[in-house]
Formats: sequence, C-alpha cells, structure tokens
Amino acid sequence: MLDIKFIREHADIVKKNCEDRNMRVDIDALLRVDAARLDLLKEVELLRKERNEIADVMKSASPDQRPAFIERGKALKESLAVKEADLVAAEGEWLTLLLQVPNIASPEAPVGNTDEDNKEVRRSGEIPVIEEVKDHVELGKTLDILDFERGAKVSGNKFYYLKGKLALLEQALIRFALDEAVAHGFTPMTTPDVAKDEMLSGTGYTPRGNESQIYSIENQDISLIGTAEITVAGYYQGEIIEEEKLPMRIVGFSHCYRTEAGAYGRESYGLYRVHQFSKVELFIYASPEQSEAMHQELLRVEEAIWTKLGIPYRVLDICTGDLGAPYTRKYDLEAWMPGKSNANGGRGEWGEITSTSNCSDYQARRLGIRVKRPNGSIEFLHTLNGTAIATSRGMIAVLENGQQPDGSIRIPDALIPYCGFDRIS
Repeated sequence: MLDIKFIREHADIVKKNCEDRNMRVDIDALLRVDAARLDLLKEVELLRKERNEIADVMKSASPDQRPAFIERGKALKESLAVKEADLVAAEGEWLTLLLQVPNIASPEAPVGNTDEDNKEVRRSGEIPVIEEVKDHVELGKTLDILDFERGAKVSGNKFYYLKGKLALLEQALIRFALDEAVAHGFTPMTTPDVAKDEMLSGTGYTPRGNESQIYSIENQDISLIGTAEITVAGYYQGEIIEEEKLPMRIVGFSHCYRTEAGAYGRESYGLYRVHQFSKVELFIYASPEQSEAMHQELLRVEEAIWTKLGIPYRVLDICTGDLGAPYTRKYDLEAWMPGKSNANGGRGEWGEITSTSNCSDYQARRLGIRVKRPNGSIEFLHTLNGTAIATSRGMIAVLENGQQPDGSIRIPDALIPYCGFDRIS
C-alpha cells in the first residue's frame, strides 16, 4: 500500500495515478476518514492521559478527595469505551479505503487503458511455418497425452490429466526452469500451496469476494495460492533484513489454483486458462536503489529461459491500465502459439507465458518487511517477481511450436536431458 503521508501530501498525483490505471478509488473519502481517524486518535490519547493522571493522583489523595476522583474515573472509562469503539470503526474504514489505492505507476510505463495499449519492446526467434496447424488440444488427443474430458468428469471443467510423455515433459520444464534460475544465483524453495488471507491481502491479492480469482477455504482464514509470489513474499513478513543480504534472490516452486472467473473468449482454450497448474516463480527482495536493476535482471532471466527453449516470443511493456494494483512497472513475455485463435478467425496468435513486475515498497509496506541500513536506519525494502515457467502455458508453446508434418512433436534440445526423449509420437 502507499504511505498515507504521501497520499495526504500528493493527493492530486494519487488521483491522476488512479485515473491512468482505470481504477475507481475515492481519494477524497479516504482523506476525510483519515482526518476523522486522527481526530479520534487525539481524543482517545487525551482521555487515556487524564485517566492515567487520575490513577496517579488517587495514590496520594485524601479520603474526602477520593470520591470525586472515582466519579471522574468512571466517567472517563465510559467516554473512553465509546471513543475507542469509534476509533476501531474509523480505522477499519480507513484501512479498507487505503488498501484500495494502487501503487504509483512508473513514469516510464506506457499510459493506456487496455492491453491494446501495451508497448511491444522487441521480438526474438522465428515464427515457424506450419501448413496444417493443430492446437495443443487436438495434438494432445491424437497422441493420447492430454485428457480434458476425464478431467472434467473427475474434477470439473478446466481440469485435465497429463499422460505419458506429456507428464514427463511437465516435470522436465519444471526442473529446467529451476536449474536455469539456480545458475543465475537464485536459491530454490518449495512453498506451501495455501496461505493465510493476510498474506494474500499483503501481496495485493483479494482473497475473498465475487471478483476474486482465489479459491478460499470455507470457514478458514486460508486460501489456495495462485502463485508462489504470495508464499515467498510472506516468508519474511514482519521481519527486518540486513542490507548486506540484499538483493536476495529466491526461486519458488508451487502448485497454483485460480478460479479464472469471467469470460475470456478465445483466451480460454485448452491449457491457456485452467484451474490448476505448476509454476516456477522468481522473486527478489531488494533495497530501493537496487530494484530497477533487479527488474531488468528478472526480464533477462526470463528471456534466457525461453531463448534456450527455442520458442518465438515478444516482450511487452505493460500500460498503466493493465498493470495491476501492486505493480509500478511490468513486462510480459508472449510466446507465439500457432494453434491459438486470432481476431481474424484464423490460427496463430501471441499468448502470455511470463510476466515480471516491480512492486517497489507496496507489498513490503503491507507485510511489514524492512531493510536495516549500515547506519542503523530502517525502511521498507522493495519486492519484485517474475515467472520462470508456468507449466500449462509452457506446454502449449512447446507442443504447438514443435508440431511436425507427421503429427509428432519435436522436443526442444534444452529439455531432452530432463525428459529423456526428443520427440512425442
């Protein structure tokens, strides 16, 4: 979240930022509630001070003085109870409004409303020429390696079974991504697949509500995670990290669960949007001075992974209206997916495979994670995250780009040592 002092002093900037992000947040209402909260806090503090003073005076008061002090003490107790209740209510309303305020977008981020306003930065790789294109669902059914029908029968729509060599290919993608991340200095971590709701809220995800993409566990304050970003970020909640340990690079592995509520049209095909998948997530704790360089490092690691896999991709600089509340700057990698339907009714379209985001101190402030400077000063650090591999979309890219005229799938050279075969046929 943003520092309330910054919001008070730069209300116009915060309002403009909300407008650029297409987010409706009533900053004036927040400031009114904030002012009322501060007034109540002053009143409560004055009442507490007087109560403590009376308690001190009572120790040396004469018997004839004590009744008056006792009566005043009772009156203060009653007034304090009312004011403290009012303060709790005001602080709850204040926090609810404050948590709605998005991070300040980087001045370098393109200003725009939708994903159509995202800026293409560069492309890498050659788009394959395929005469008779099949999508991964058709390929998976023909090769008997992907089963959505039985997945729906057993678990519901948008669940699936991976079979035979595709099950091994998923594991190969995971291990390849982990090894690449470790080679770039990241420490591996397997995280829980659930997190307390305070961790989801702390990272900027809304754990409950009609618009949530999160599976919440009934009658519990925990939810299934949609990314290891949540569990890795929560690892140091409430802690202070010595500056000499930064930047701290972690690569987390978890299973991920998303409701995928809403209609996505052609983007909902096959494995592109599913309720469960595995993901290798890159995460960095950094000092404020390091965060921009670390963001570029995350992007380089992601590009290195997909370059080694030989998958054509492009890099997008995400516009303000498509950023997401916690992020100040974000890049997406989109792979060429030959079987993905395009706007012209044909096949062949870019599809998101990774993203990397700089959250500045937005998550750290919510989670209470700080850095201790060599001079002893303490401040909030910065958090950054990026996807190494999300297996569901990684498999789409490998299957569709690797399809051969004879119906087989050629496996990228980088994965062969991990899966033990060079072709699915």
